[in-house]
Amino acid sequence: MIRKLNENDRKITINFLSKQAAINLFIIGDIENFGFDSEFQEVWGSFNKENNLNGVLLRFYENFIPYYEDENIDIDGFKKIIFSNKNAKIISGEKSIVDNFYDVFENSKEKNSYFCEMVSSKKLLSWSNSVKIASKNEAQGVYDLIDTIKEFKDSLNPTVKQLVRKIEDKSGRIYYIENENKEIVSVAQTAAENSKSAMVVGVATREDYRNKGLLSKCLSRLCNDLLNENKTLCLFYDNPKAGRIYHRLGFETIGKWTMLIKE
Repeated sequence: MIRKLNENDRKITINFLSKQAAINLFIIGDIENFGFDSEFQEVWGSFNKENNLNGVLLRFYENFIPYYEDENIDIDGFKKIIFSNKNAKIISGEKSIVDNFYDVFENSKEKNSYFCEMVSSKKLLSWSNSVKIASKNEAQGVYDLIDTIKEFKDSLNPTVKQLVRKIEDKSGRIYYIENENKEIVSVAQTAAENSKSAMVVGVATREDYRNKGLLSKCLSRLCNDLLNENKTLCLFYDNPKAGRIYHRLGFETIGKWTMLIKE
């Protein structure tokens, strides 16, 4: 049986999703921030014969994220919900799950990234006072750095206003290192933070400051602080060079994240 979830279902839903907090980072964060039923967000649950929750489907604007523990759920029911929404543009999630939704869109393109998780600080490096936590006053400097990174040129990068909002509403944080001229030259960030997990994003070092270990120091302090808050850390990557840095610090690949984008 599939039905819409509501506020009365919050506890069982978060408990169900928290068994894989990294994979479900976006769903958990969106529920914590926006609840179960708004103009831009809806949540459905699949229940087995014993009335236990065994699957969740979230709509955030035009993006749908399905999650379930096994395939003994009404996948076709989830598909019908997405298909009936004329504004549906994206289905995203763990690859083995999204693979069952290819027939929802008549034409779509696929984008895959490696999905990594960190649960231990054992491999993190030591850092010095050079690694600082950004306030809204550093948002412009962070933006200026990201704007110079050629690897990010084709990405939809956050504006200064969005960086400020992230810092103010605590949906993410920014750690940075600056040079002797007070210019930010290396940065590591999080986004989609919730009570269980956080996504590492926007990791970058200015080209003329690379290969000095600055990025590893930023990441090490960022990850250490979040792990001390009992949050699971996760990230996406598709760049093998970046992947080597992440793995060296203790991130482990746990799967692939797939986006099906309607054409």
